[in-house]
Amino acid sequence: MASSLVLRSFTSSCSVAFGTRRFLPHLFGAATCRFFARSMAADSATASGPFRKVQIQRDDTTFDAYVAGKDNAPGIVVLQEWWGVDFEIKNHALHIAQMNPGYRTLIPDLYRGKLGLDAAEAQHLMEGLDWQGAVKDIRASVNWLKSTGSSKVGVTGYCMGGALSIASGVLVPEADAVVAFYGSPPPQLADPSLAKAPIQAHFGELDNIVGFSDISAAKALEEKLKSSGVPYEVYIYPGCAHAFMNASPDGIKRRKEMGMADGDPAAVELAWSRFSSWMGQYLLSP
Repeated sequence: MASSLVLRSFTSSCSVAFGTRRFLPHLFGAATCRFFARSMAADSATASGPFRKVQIQRDDTTFDAYVAGKDNAPGIVVLQEWWGVDFEIKNHALHIAQMNPGYRTLIPDLYRGKLGLDAAEAQHLMEGLDWQGAVKDIRASVNWLKSTGSSKVGVTGYCMGGALSIASGVLVPEADAVVAFYGSPPPQLADPSLAKAPIQAHFGELDNIVGFSDISAAKALEEKLKSSGVPYEVYIYPGCAHAFMNASPDGIKRRKEMGMADGDPAAVELAWSRFSSWMGQYLLSP
């Protein structure tokens, strides 16, 4: 019952913005449901690359995860957008792994190998996700990193993964720090006022996903974090829309297909700088 309540709450806030069939053409444009199947399929076919594929077990299930970076370095679990483990989430994980002085990143495959090749498929996959189960996957990922050499581990995520990363700050006691990008969890999943880990969050001023990642959601999250007692930072980036961190050539093209042509390299650089400072403060200190 709890899982279905989380699903209904989360997808009701996302459906207007992310695209039930009724809203997709209005928000994203007619071409949205046809982009990047080739890029994502190619990415899936070359999943190894700089990543090492591992299997992690929790409860009675096993899931794949993709690890990059320095052995024994502080770890960061990197959580996917609604597309799945695609080219852009791997770009983010590699970027983080290469930050000075180096991290070990891990992407858990929350969709168990499935990818959304268009917005309708991604919506379907997100609606089918077991949210409490995803939090368990994240906790298992944090503990896997800690058990294999990372003394401290943070969690970060984007969009759907951003919401789950904040939930991890509440529900995963082993997480040492959280950085979330444009996403906040529904109250049935996690209450940020009960956060246990330091949380930094980033939102775009032009984001129009009401109650999930728009300015109202950012301000509501900030109020919740104020009452939590944990260190927190909430940033809003002027002139930026949803998914503004997706700055690879394919990511920019996909955003343009979705009607978001607000690319701001300076905002991306600033967000990464804040990310690095936050994770460094909580993961690199003794």
